[in-house]
Amino acid sequence: MSPALDLDDIAIRFGGVQALDGVKISIEAGEFVGLIGPNGAGKTTLIRIIAGAVNPDRGRVVLGGRDVTSASTAFRVRRGLTLTHQIVRPFREMTVLDNVVLAAGYRRTSNPLRALLSLDRRGESERAAVILARVGLGGTEGKLAGSLPLGQMKRLEVARALAVDPQVILFDEPLAGLNQAEAARQAETIGEVHSNGVTVVLVEHNLEAVMRVSRRLVVLNDGRVIGDGAPSAVVADRLVREAYIGTGAATYAER
Repeated sequence: MSPALDLDDIAIRFGGVQALDGVKISIEAGEFVGLIGPNGAGKTTLIRIIAGAVNPDRGRVVLGGRDVTSASTAFRVRRGLTLTHQIVRPFREMTVLDNVVLAAGYRRTSNPLRALLSLDRRGESERAAVILARVGLGGTEGKLAGSLPLGQMKRLEVARALAVDPQVILFDEPLAGLNQAEAARQAETIGEVHSNGVTVVLVEHNLEAVMRVSRRLVVLNDGRVIGDGAPSAVVADRLVREAYIGTGAATYAER
């Protein structure tokens, strides 16, 4: 079987800065991979290339066995890829339910004729309610999305991602800005998403949370992969510890 996501020799330069240089990562279906690295390591650039927002100078992005390097973001979504954003941007004046219904109806809205001929949204509404309950937002369906606290907005972002039937979800710093309780709840939600068979790639600065939920760590530094494997082994590696200046990773590895 082909990997769920295969990155082959990804490289990109911005001006005089080599942001990524020969990144090779192969992720099997059902894996939970934490993508970590110090600030400026290239994590966000790599996520944007996977999602189709940026085209690499070199290399290939292969999704479910299909080369999507030149494909649009919309095409990648239809192939089973989705991304949650660090800064959440729901449709604030729409209800929580309608935010998820809109995502759940992506197959209709991607075809203008089908969208015009399909007026019944009951199926999407029922499915959206089920998804909201899965992420702990049952009972909020009628609220305006803009009225939710940040922790619930982050879970709404997960619900919207689930509504497009993803095979692979890229989580871009889903715990950023959350207090300890909400961060723990969000990490639990992501773990439940993975337990239902979705391949997860998690970019997160909260190393302790990444260590707790990930089954594999990939470490970027200066645009290159410097570690890839079991979390405990990766954070104990000398190169990885030096990249973190011997702080968080070194401390956690020694516990």
